[in-house]
Amino acid sequence: MIAVTGATGNVGRSVVRALAAAGEQVTATARGISDADVPEGVRQRRADLIDPESLRPVLDGAGALFLQSGGAGAHLLSPRDILDVAKAGGVARVVLLSSQGVATRPRSASHGVTGRAIEDAVRESGMDWTILRPGGFDSNAFAWAESVRARREVTAPFADIGLPAVDPDDIAEVAATALREDGHAGQIYELTGPALSTPRERAGSIADALGEPVRFIEQTRDEAAAQMLAFMPEPVVETTLAIVGEPTPAERRVSPDVERVLGRAPRTFAEWARRNVAAFR
Repeated sequence: MIAVTGATGNVGRSVVRALAAAGEQVTATARGISDADVPEGVRQRRADLIDPESLRPVLDGAGALFLQSGGAGAHLLSPRDILDVAKAGGVARVVLLSSQGVATRPRSASHGVTGRAIEDAVRESGMDWTILRPGGFDSNAFAWAESVRARREVTAPFADIGLPAVDPDDIAEVAATALREDGHAGQIYELTGPALSTPRERAGSIADALGEPVRFIEQTRDEAAAQMLAFMPEPVVETTLAIVGEPTPAERRVSPDVERVLGRAPRTFAEWARRNVAAFR
């Protein structure tokens, strides 16, 4: 059995679908999960990574674990306690969803320091491990959905600075492969899309998917920060704006790892937009 944490998130939900489609026995877990969140035949159990003991009934009898790094709440996790519970339940293989920022922003408290501590715990767990370090997600564009639906408008900073954002379904397929197949132990995969794309270009891809014009309005850095602070901690906002506004060469690099693992090129943002166009109608 394979246990999937964060199973209601952009990546975790797709990991569950990919594993179930491959015929694997899956237990999906998240704080507020319900039967409506999982495919038919998939067991779901509520648990909270902040409370490792809540994971015992989820992980009992599991052979492999997909572990989310916790996102903005990662500093609240006790990764070694989580991994001890996993080992006690029989888990021998763990795939960690980490972040590119562990390598590119090592001194950032929100990305590098906490993320490195979680990665170190996984590497030192005694289990077979694989670490996934994606860059920005194509699905971050869901933040534009309301303004596109209401006004056919996208507002974002740094209009013409490109990054190789990655489709969460590609991350999920890489994770599912590493959970199911041998040959990935001890690997760190950097996951990106196939090319750089700018916020202005991504808005254009959404317009193409809709078949209607979408106006792009460029924000200042301060305007973007004020908007983001409504739902993100300040350190996360500052690091995020540094990445999208002043990316390092490593953050702009297109990685070959999706294609190495899956045997195909990563999906483009335009493909993501077409697949998710209903959210913008």
